[in-house]
Amino acid sequence: MTAATIVRLAERHPRLTGEEMLASLVPPPQFDEATFASYRADEAYPSQSEAKELLSRFAAAGSEPVARGGLFSFGRRKAKAAPEMKPGVYLDGGFGVGKTHLLASIYHAVPARRKLFGSFIEYTALVGALGYKHTVDLLTGTALVCIDEFELDDPGDTMVMTRLLGELVSTGTRLAATSNTPPNALGEGRFAAQDFLREIQSMSDSFQTIRIDGVDFRQRSLDGGAAVTDPADYDRVLREAGDEVSDDVFDDLVAHLAQVHPSRYVRLVDGLDAVGLRDVRQITDQSEALRFVAFVDRVYDAQIPIRATGLPLNEVFSDEMLQGGYRKKYLRAISRLVASSHA
Repeated sequence: MTAATIVRLAERHPRLTGEEMLASLVPPPQFDEATFASYRADEAYPSQSEAKELLSRFAAAGSEPVARGGLFSFGRRKAKAAPEMKPGVYLDGGFGVGKTHLLASIYHAVPARRKLFGSFIEYTALVGALGYKHTVDLLTGTALVCIDEFELDDPGDTMVMTRLLGELVSTGTRLAATSNTPPNALGEGRFAAQDFLREIQSMSDSFQTIRIDGVDFRQRSLDGGAAVTDPADYDRVLREAGDEVSDDVFDDLVAHLAQVHPSRYVRLVDGLDAVGLRDVRQITDQSEALRFVAFVDRVYDAQIPIRATGLPLNEVFSDEMLQGGYRKKYLRAISRLVASSHA
């Protein structure tokens, strides 16, 4: 058996140009073949099959999804007959109900050459790398923009995305977005959303909300928390995990993430068959926690297993964090960490 190549993520310093960022705006590999037909709706939650049907029609541009209130409405009303078509759909629901699968299905179903799929942070990073005007110029004419895990974590991102989406919609671009946060709570507990109400409302007018209920599909097949590797077995387990694996002390990785922009985390784990973490401990700093969440998202998107010693990965975020404004983000990350540790 060939010995695995061991790399240290803390020694990787990936670079990503604006053009490379733009080229990478496609669905993650695990969703390369995602279709509406392959989406397994849970019969216990009718909203899943309803959403599947509505989004299929949206992708085909055959008819408009049933109106359920604006993006930031406080309650959903029944649709009026023949409601005005909106250029975007917003998939509102908890983590693990298949929103990203549906978003990727929209992407694949829309018959257009120019279409993009990326996380919220990737779009804001693109603006940061290319500049606002250059980004608008590049994206103008795009038929569809898919935004996974839509978040309003700070006022700057709110203003940038509001302007960007508004300009794209005005030139005919259609939008599809997902979020774990109820529409009327974006930004809640993170910044004074009421100070940006005009900008938020302007953006929300472009979306039709579609609610997707359900339970986390990752937890349906997993019993208990994250798998923990015995330190005595760690070296062997990691080296048997693939041809190229990473091996880092948890504290070293967390510190290194502060030196790499989150938009480059995808390159940080590029080519790996497994991620190894030694001596996992609880994170108590909010900035460290949010960077680790972004890292976990990239690892999960790439379907890379995690092998770790120390504290179970489902206990990595403090109770205080799990009760704060970023609660949904941390719970989603825990769900993905548990799944990756058992992969």
